[in-house]
Amino acid sequence: MKKSGRWVKAMEIVKEFEEKCGTPIGKLRQVADAMTVEMHAGLASEGGSKLKMLISYVDNLPTGNEKGLFYALDLGGTNFRVLRVQLGGKERGIVNQQFEEVSIPPSLMTGSSDALFDYIAAELAKFVAEEGPDFQLAPGKQRELGFTFSFPVMQTSIASGTLLRWTKGFSIDETVGQDVVAELTKAMERQGLDMRVSALVNDTVGTLAGGRYTNNDVAAAVILGTGSNAAYVERAHAIPKWHGLLPKSGEMVINMEWGNFRSSHLPLTEYDHALDAESLNPGEQIYEKVISGMYLGEIVRRILCRMAEEASFFGDTVPPKLKVPFVLRTPVMSAMHQDTSPDLKVVANKLKDILEISNTSLKTRKVIVELCNIVATRGARLSAAGILGILKKMGRDTVKEGERQRTVIAMDGGLYEHYTEYRKCLENTLNEMLGDEVAGTIVVEHSNDGSGIGAALLAASHSQYLEVEE
Repeated sequence: MKKSGRWVKAMEIVKEFEEKCGTPIGKLRQVADAMTVEMHAGLASEGGSKLKMLISYVDNLPTGNEKGLFYALDLGGTNFRVLRVQLGGKERGIVNQQFEEVSIPPSLMTGSSDALFDYIAAELAKFVAEEGPDFQLAPGKQRELGFTFSFPVMQTSIASGTLLRWTKGFSIDETVGQDVVAELTKAMERQGLDMRVSALVNDTVGTLAGGRYTNNDVAAAVILGTGSNAAYVERAHAIPKWHGLLPKSGEMVINMEWGNFRSSHLPLTEYDHALDAESLNPGEQIYEKVISGMYLGEIVRRILCRMAEEASFFGDTVPPKLKVPFVLRTPVMSAMHQDTSPDLKVVANKLKDILEISNTSLKTRKVIVELCNIVATRGARLSAAGILGILKKMGRDTVKEGERQRTVIAMDGGLYEHYTEYRKCLENTLNEMLGDEVAGTIVVEHSNDGSGIGAALLAASHSQYLEVEE
C-alpha cells in the first residue's frame, strides 16, 4: 500500500471510531434516563436490574461528633492502604491521621484466599505496632477498624458481607460467597492482632461518609479510578426490597455497583466488544469498561493495533509491544492527551519507552492525541450522564420554588484526580445537561482519600462502645 493510501485507510479507521463513540446530548439524556430506570428496578427486587443497588446498612452517616482512635483498611485494587485517625469530636474534628500504602504482589491477586488476607493482616499488624504517642486508645478498649472493600459484596449487616464476585484483575474463586469480614478477622487472629472490624464499607460508601463528615450537603459519591462505582443517600421508604425495620433516620445509603450498568443507548464499538470478550469478566461491568481507568488506555491500544495491522500506521511491521494487552496504561494515555509541547515530545517519548516505537511523524502523533481525546471524552460524558441519572432519582435535577437545596457530589479516584481533561469534560457535560440554574445548586468536589477516612469515620459512628459514651 502506498504511503498516501495507508494514511487514508488509517484516517477512515479513526473517523469510523469517532462516529461510533458519539455522545450528543440527546443520547446522554437517554443514558441518564436509563440509569434512573435501572435504579428503580434494582431497588424494587433482588436481581431486578443489572444494577445491584446494594443496601449498605449505613443509615447513620458521620455527624462530626465522633471521638477516639480508629483504624481503616482500604482494599480496592492493586494497592491497599492502612490508616489511623484520632477524632476529637465536634470542635476539633480530625486531630491526627497517618497512613501507609502497600502494593499487592500480582501473584496474590489470583492465589489463595488465606494468602491474600494473611498478607494484608501482616501489614496491618506492622502498622499498628508503629502507633506513636500522638494516638491514644482509651484504656480497656479494643481497637476498631473500618474495612473498605471495593468489590461487589452482598452486605448482611454493617459488619458482614459475602463477596459476589471479584473485579479489577482479582480472581480467587474460593473467596466468592465467603464473608470477607470473617476472612480478615481470621487472618488478624493468625497474626495475633486484637482488632474488631466494626464496619464493612464499599469505597463509594466510605467516600460518601468522608465527604459528609466535612460537608452536610454531600448526598452522593462517585469513584472514578481503576474501576468505577457510585453510592447515594436514598429515602428508606423508597426501597421496596428492604424488608427489615425502617431506620430511625429514614435514610439508607445505597451502593449502586453502577459499573455493571448496561443499556442499548451506550455507544459501544467493535473495540469495546472485543475488550469485553477477552476480559476476566466477559459480559459484566460494561459501563465501567467504557468509563474507568483500567480500560481507557487499552481501548486506545486496540485501535492503534488495528491501524498498525490494516493501515501500516507505524510502518511495514506491527510493533510487537502494541500487541500486548494492557501495555498502554491510562496514566500514559493521559500524559499523551495532555501534551502541550509544540512537537508533542511527551507523545514521542511515551511511544518510544512503552511501545518501542521511535521516529514517528508529528502528523502521526497528532492522530494519537486525537484518539486519546475521543476515548476520554466518551468516558467522561457517559460518566456525567450517570451522575445526572442519580440526581434525577434523588429529585435534585430541578430547582424547586423557593428552595435553595445544595447538592454536593463527593468524587474520588485516580482517574478523576489526575486526568485533568477527563475531569473538565465530565464537569462541563454535567453543567451543560443541568442548565445554568440547576448547575448552580450542584457541586462536584474532590474528596481526597474520602474512602479510607470515611471507613474510619463509619467505624467510629458504628463503634461497639457508643452507648457507653453517650
